Amino acid sequence: MAELVNSLATAFELCEWIVVAVGPGKVLRDLERRGAIRLISCDEPSRGKQQNLGAAVAHGELLCFHHADSELRPEHLAALVRVANDREIVGGAFHRRFYPPRMLWREPLVRFINRLAGPLFGDQSLFVKRAVFQEIGGFANIPLMEDVDFSRRLRRAGRIALLDPPLWSPPRKSGTWRTAIRNSALICLFYLGIEPRTLHRWYYGRRKESENRSQKGRSPASGGEPL
Repeated sequence: MAELVNSLATAFELCEWIVVAVGPGKVLRDLERRGAIRLISCDEPSRGKQQNLGAAVAHGELLCFHHADSELRPEHLAALVRVANDREIVGGAFHRRFYPPRMLWREPLVRFINRLAGPLFGDQSLFVKRAVFQEIGGFANIPLMEDVDFSRRLRRAGRIALLDPPLWSPPRKSGTWRTAIRNSALICLFYLGIEPRTLHRWYYGRRKESENRSQKGRSPASGGEPL
């Protein structure tokens, strides 16, 4: 987080950096003391709730909700400034960049799905005009799919923009074929009306089981690598 804020501190002085964290540590508090960010503490991990808290204290007319572990460069901020002056656009997101090279085939496919009115995700740095954010009721306070739910309502509010350059997120967010299939299935179930809390339990319950199986297959003597 500190590296991200420091790298962009002088890029656009008009940007207001608001960080909403659960149990913020020393690094974030130091950034707040320096005046680099406005820090808000949240009592529970809930992206929808955290993003609403940040939006409630923001002063800008364009709100951008960015995941701190995804890249953000001056070129991305410049793209946001350009779209902020377009009265026809209510909001949108950035295109996604995939690594390693063997995953690059996914980029044009995801671009096509996004343009076809597919869901937009939090790691695409969703942005929205402040007035529109208030009109559609902000993010739902649900444990999963808050970004999918929000993007669906955002598309109904008017014209959206999908921006370049694309954003890169950590490889764990891009995932494998299995991850992509699982996430697609969860999104379909959400559209079919399955409760987000139920989906959350299925998603994180299975992930913990997978992590436990992985840990059992590791040997302390092998430095954490599978035998």
